[in-house]
Amino acid sequence: MWCRRLAYLLKVPYQPSGSTGHRSPWLPHDSRTVLVATARWHHTVPGSLKCAWQLHGDHLELRYADTLMRFDFVWLRDHCRSASCYNTKTNQRSLDTASVDLGIKPKAVRVDETTLFLTWPDGHVTRYGLEWLVKNSYEGQKQRVMHPRILWNAEIYRQAQVPSVDCRSFLETDEGLKEFLQNFLLYGIAFVENVTPTKEDTEILAERVSLIRETIYGRMWYFTSDFSRGDTAYTKLALDRHTDTTYFQEPCGIQVFHCLKHEGTGGRTLLVDGFYAAEQVLRQAPDQFELLSKVPLKHEYVENVGDCHNHMIGVGPVLNVYPWNNELYLIRYNNYDRAVINTVPYDVVHRWYAAHRTLTAELRRPENELWVKLKPGK
Repeated sequence: MWCRRLAYLLKVPYQPSGSTGHRSPWLPHDSRTVLVATARWHHTVPGSLKCAWQLHGDHLELRYADTLMRFDFVWLRDHCRSASCYNTKTNQRSLDTASVDLGIKPKAVRVDETTLFLTWPDGHVTRYGLEWLVKNSYEGQKQRVMHPRILWNAEIYRQAQVPSVDCRSFLETDEGLKEFLQNFLLYGIAFVENVTPTKEDTEILAERVSLIRETIYGRMWYFTSDFSRGDTAYTKLALDRHTDTTYFQEPCGIQVFHCLKHEGTGGRTLLVDGFYAAEQVLRQAPDQFELLSKVPLKHEYVENVGDCHNHMIGVGPVLNVYPWNNELYLIRYNNYDRAVINTVPYDVVHRWYAAHRTLTAELRRPENELWVKLKPGK
């Protein structure tokens, strides 16, 4: 609908002042003079198509870098980056948004090759870089991919031959850290080799990437075959595909695993690209993808062992997408921790189960399984 509207706008010829030509099809007859007064395309350089703008009754329309953008006047005043409105040292807004007149309109508008200038009724001047506006406009966000990634199954990942990063390079050079982060952001997994097999050295490695979040288990912890914490992860049972900390309102973004000691057999780690599986659902059954992205579920962690008494609940859909461009950014998939489904009406529950089955089938396809044997130092 937005694309058709854009084409519609661009096809309508500009009528010069006093013209008796065709009336704009989206304005009533008595609005003809308003169109002439406010809807004329102004160019930074006469004849230039790089940047042009129109002033409407309640918004500014700006065409730049092949993007047609619309900015509400209150938005333009609220996001002013002048010294009195925005603190660049703290990166926080100083302007009281509630004090901005909801009917505000700029007194004057000027655009040069790089900058938009707005003068407000009280004389305050706001300046915006045109590139900043493209990056931060709604239209720009719809076109932008927030998290570029490579979707993979086992064969795709093996053929990519993604290299591990040496621990010393990772800790001591920007190049090593950059290589690790690129691998992680593109594939969702990354490996570091030659780490000293201690919890303390693993912690140093983790802090090279980010702050370590406090959890019910602490910041860093050991887990072995021990059911004292009342969690399936502490048993010898194999775990099916799942994401962790679904019971956090904001599940963890990065998990660090390091096998410090291994004796005997077993101990392989199964990795599956949930984003790849979700993409298959989107292609095959978009209605089910939408259902999985909109139905809110509760996940919980209940612990009553010794002195530990915890009950944590996180709420969210299985697939979390940005509403402006439908880009998937988070998956909550954990059949162990999913609580009673009491947030969904009866006529939706069965369809949700069918959608969940479709996603589960994709996650369990043998060709999607990447098996990794962790060892001390990796």
